[in-house]
Amino acid sequence: MTTIFHANLVCRECLLQVPANLSKPKKRWHSIFTTIYCSRTFLSLVIKSPALKEKTKAILRAPSHVSLTKKFSSLVTTSPTPKEKTKAISRASSHVSLTVTLENSPFRLDQTTLVELVKEKKIERLKKHDGVDGVASALGTDTEVGISGSVQDIAWRHEAFGSNTYKKPPTKSIFHFVLEAFKDLTIMILLGCAALSLGFGIKEHGPKEGWYDGGSIFVAVFLVIAVSAISNYRQNRQFDKLSKVSNNIQIDVVRGGRRHQISIFDIVVGDIVCLKIGDQVPADGLFLDGHSLQVDESSMTGESDHVEVNGNQNPFLLSGTKVADGYARMLVTSVGMNTTWGQMMSQISRDTNEQTPLQTRLNKLTSSIGKVGLAVALLVLVVLLVRYFTGNSIDENGNREFNRGKTKADDIINAVVGIVAAAVTIVVVAIPEGLPLAVTLTLAYSMKRMMADQAMVRKLSACETMGSATTICTDKTGTLTLNQMKVTKFWLGQESMEEGASSISPFVVDLIHQGVALNTTGSVYRASSGIEFEFSGSPTEKAILSWAVLELNMDMEKTKRSCAILQVEAFNSQKKRSGVLIGKNDDDAVHVHWKGAAEMILAMCSSYYDASGNVKDLNNERVKFEQIIQGMAASSLRCIAFAHKQIPEEYENLKLQKKLKEDNLTLLGLVGIKDPCRPGVKKAVEDCQHAGVNIKIITGDNVFTAKAIATESGILRPGQDMSSDVVVEGEVFRNYTPKERMEKVEKICVMARSSPFDKLLMVQCLKQKGLVVAVTGDGTNDAPALKEADIGLSMGIQGTEVAKESSDIVILDDNFASVATVLRWGRCVYNNIQKFIQFQLTVNVAALCINFVAAVSAGEVPLTAVQLLWVNLIMDTLGALALATERPTKELMEKAPVGRTEPLITNIMWRNLLAQALYQIAVLLTLQFSGESIFGVTEKVNDTLIFNTFVLCQVFNEFNARKLEKKNVFEGIHKNKPFMGIIAITIILQVVMVEFLKRFADTERLNWGQWGVCIAIAAMSWPIGCAVKCIPVPEKPIFSYLKWRK
Repeated sequence: MTTIFHANLVCRECLLQVPANLSKPKKRWHSIFTTIYCSRTFLSLVIKSPALKEKTKAILRAPSHVSLTKKFSSLVTTSPTPKEKTKAISRASSHVSLTVTLENSPFRLDQTTLVELVKEKKIERLKKHDGVDGVASALGTDTEVGISGSVQDIAWRHEAFGSNTYKKPPTKSIFHFVLEAFKDLTIMILLGCAALSLGFGIKEHGPKEGWYDGGSIFVAVFLVIAVSAISNYRQNRQFDKLSKVSNNIQIDVVRGGRRHQISIFDIVVGDIVCLKIGDQVPADGLFLDGHSLQVDESSMTGESDHVEVNGNQNPFLLSGTKVADGYARMLVTSVGMNTTWGQMMSQISRDTNEQTPLQTRLNKLTSSIGKVGLAVALLVLVVLLVRYFTGNSIDENGNREFNRGKTKADDIINAVVGIVAAAVTIVVVAIPEGLPLAVTLTLAYSMKRMMADQAMVRKLSACETMGSATTICTDKTGTLTLNQMKVTKFWLGQESMEEGASSISPFVVDLIHQGVALNTTGSVYRASSGIEFEFSGSPTEKAILSWAVLELNMDMEKTKRSCAILQVEAFNSQKKRSGVLIGKNDDDAVHVHWKGAAEMILAMCSSYYDASGNVKDLNNERVKFEQIIQGMAASSLRCIAFAHKQIPEEYENLKLQKKLKEDNLTLLGLVGIKDPCRPGVKKAVEDCQHAGVNIKIITGDNVFTAKAIATESGILRPGQDMSSDVVVEGEVFRNYTPKERMEKVEKICVMARSSPFDKLLMVQCLKQKGLVVAVTGDGTNDAPALKEADIGLSMGIQGTEVAKESSDIVILDDNFASVATVLRWGRCVYNNIQKFIQFQLTVNVAALCINFVAAVSAGEVPLTAVQLLWVNLIMDTLGALALATERPTKELMEKAPVGRTEPLITNIMWRNLLAQALYQIAVLLTLQFSGESIFGVTEKVNDTLIFNTFVLCQVFNEFNARKLEKKNVFEGIHKNKPFMGIIAITIILQVVMVEFLKRFADTERLNWGQWGVCIAIAAMSWPIGCAVKCIPVPEKPIFSYLKWRK
């Protein structure tokens, strides 16, 4: 208390006692003065007590009082936090009230005012708050330095205005997926059969014995439901995690005078955000400064026209919109749920039910097999019902089960329920529900592994489509190269400058300083002398800034202070140059500076400076400059040129033209920037080419640089014919006739000086040729090509948010080697699913044939409902898990790509599965009809032998399914621990089923000899599988009617 009042307790008591001899006006002023001190005391209590802070929310005034509003700041000795505003003071009927506005409070604007300010887009309302600078001041932000960024500062801002996160719809619980599984028609029929069987069983045999049949079916069905629900729930969680990662965008902000990269979720109100082409506006805010800012608000308004944002007419920026052109700095005024975008996003949940092309094909396959299964089940049902009611079926004691007029109604219903349950179970086994599950598991597993391999899948379908890719169109910069740029050559006139600034005219150096410092989106930061410089911006900008500061002694701040930027033309990949119009503060002269691709800037120049500062005519020397550029390009250098012109016209006249001068410029200099090839790129390119995938470079760099990098990375081979068909420029390709383009597009390996439109045109031509095309891109203008391609691959580091949103997969490290990894994983997904199809169809064919033949000939089904459900569980879930977790192998990259029209079930798969199915049918039918006499066992033991042999055949056949073509099915098995674990679990569970759950599974215990026989029969599937792979198959699909196309 003493720190607040700076007085002792006695003084305060004196203060509160009003002397009787004071006049009425003086008493009133004494009362007011006392109230100020009391209010300050009350305020300090609120600051220190969170409990009080929550309770004091609204001013409750009695009908009779005097109100005084007084600004005071001198009395405040501690800096209160944002929400520490006392809004409620309960008072007696006659008193003095005081509304206090604290000038030392960090924030003088509340959240509601800030939200409405941007939402209403009314410039008049902004002017009431002294414009953008006034709002910045009210939010405690320095427009140059930004917020302090201290832990306390960020905490206050979070408390006052919230964080930049959105409320998401609640995630689906596991019970949701359990209910979904219950909705399956076959499951519902089985549950109905189980309930009837349970009821009749208990009625016939009593509660102790009668529950086994019905109860077993219940347990088996619930097991199937549980496994299905858990796997779907886990997949849903996987998507939620993916969504968090894909939404975590990195944003450039200015804090404490330094430019930082932070997560979009860490942005707070008052932050200054740096925006450039392709960025997503991360929060609601106001335009601080910048040039030529065009914003795409279609995500908010649906309008496709770009909106110009500036400081005069429209300084309002909305969260979720995209920067289409220009660059700027913005002041953040609202974050998270206080933005319109936040409220919109909170209503949207990610659609995890996306159907991939492969899943669609599998659904067709599943329904076709299901129809066959249904037909077989109906036949079995009819045969068994006819045999039962004609008295041809007998019970365990050899008596007829049905005697007209003698058999009880309960027995008849019980028998019919058993027959229906058997028929329905045949349908359950026949319908390969495991196929969609296998796809889901394979995709989920591969997505997780791909994340570790620097590839984030945004669209599920891309995983499998990538396996079919026949052509990859890649960028050069950052994908094939390291994107670690450094200026290694500097030409001034026709001289290569090695000594830096010392040998160059100060006048020319000053012009270069202006051209670098004012025509850039990068920045330079140095905390104090002696500490190294920090450069930020794109790799090209950082390289040029670093060169100018360290080699030419440029002082960026000093240069910026000496000039005023009047107009800017921002760089984009179409123009390949950027320009700036500046006014010098000391002489009012107006200059235009251009920077960009060397040959494009050279074409705009008519003269050049030499090292002494003399202006010389360029037209006679143009060829020499072109040779300098080509020489640098042939050394894999990116060539950037600087040009300048002083303009005699007044700025007011120039403003009307809206375009900067582009002719008769004077060339200032040429720089060559080295961007070395990534280590491992050559190997990745070779792997792709070996796998039958064609690699093409599509770059904005000139022909010589592109050719040099293509040769270095192995896309062009030394001595290869470099005709116009192999290396072309974008303009040449664009000007071909449609027929010429279609003829030449496949031969092209390098397309230089290409625009985004050229890239789109190439993708369209390749797709028309029937090729499956993958495209890499990082710029906003690449979005159409990324969308048009079968697989769009955007870059995680250099890629703009627009490019990432248009892509299917984000390459997190921008490395081409990761593209090759994605290709390998895509093939692995497709291959794993084919393995599972072969495995499952073998079981389907065998189970259907055995049950059908046995039902028609013997009138009984050897495999009971519970046993069939157990087989279903093994092959559907455990089988899917075992085969879905196979990792990519080298041989995957030795085959040609799978075309668009390749059948899902190849001739090789038909050969393998039919051989195994026929063997299983032959063995099991032999056991069915002759097992009792061969082994001298009872019918019950024989049925157990059939069941046990059938399950073990699937376990051994799972090994065969690992390799579709190779004879050695055990290769690399020690590396696949999940596979071995699942096989071990299956065998353990099978032993438990046979030996310990005889009532549940309707089995009898087997002795060691019988187990040996079962294992020996099942193990024969290995040599059969090996022998069958020696049989050649035709390439043309045998069952052309079983072609399921995408």
